[in-house]
Amino acid sequence: MTLLAVLLGGLLGSGLRLAIDAALPHSDAAFPWSTLLINLVGSFVLAVLVAWVWPNAPAWLRAGLGTGVLGSFTTFSALIVSLLTLTRAGMPLLALVYLLVSLALGLGAALLGLRIGSRSAPARAVDE
Repeated sequence: MTLLAVLLGGLLGSGLRLAIDAALPHSDAAFPWSTLLINLVGSFVLAVLVAWVWPNAPAWLRAGLGTGVLGSFTTFSALIVSLLTLTRAGMPLLALVYLLVSLALGLGAALLGLRIGSRSAPARAVDE
C-alpha cells in the first residue's frame, strides 16, 4: 500500500512540477522563479501536513503525500542545478541571491505552514 501511494504521489508531484516549469520558463542566465515557487509551496504544504495530517494519518498516506507528491514536486537537486547554471552563465552573485532567498523564504514558508497546520488541526484526545 505504501509503495503504491508513493508511486501515485510521485506521478502527481512530477506532473505539477512540470506544469509550473512550463508556465514559468526561464533562461539559464535568469532567476529561476519556477524552482523557487515550487520549493516554497512545497515547504509550506509539507509543514501544514506535518502539523495537521501526520499525527493521525496512516503511514501509507504520509509516505504518499510527503515522499510521493512533495518529494517529486520539490527537489534539492533542482535548486542545485539552478545555482550551477547561473554560476556557469557568469551570474555568481545572482546564484548567491537565489540561494539565500530560497533558504530564507523556504524556512519562512515551512514555519508559516506549521503555524497554520497547528491551528487548523482537529483537537486531539488527551491521554489520561
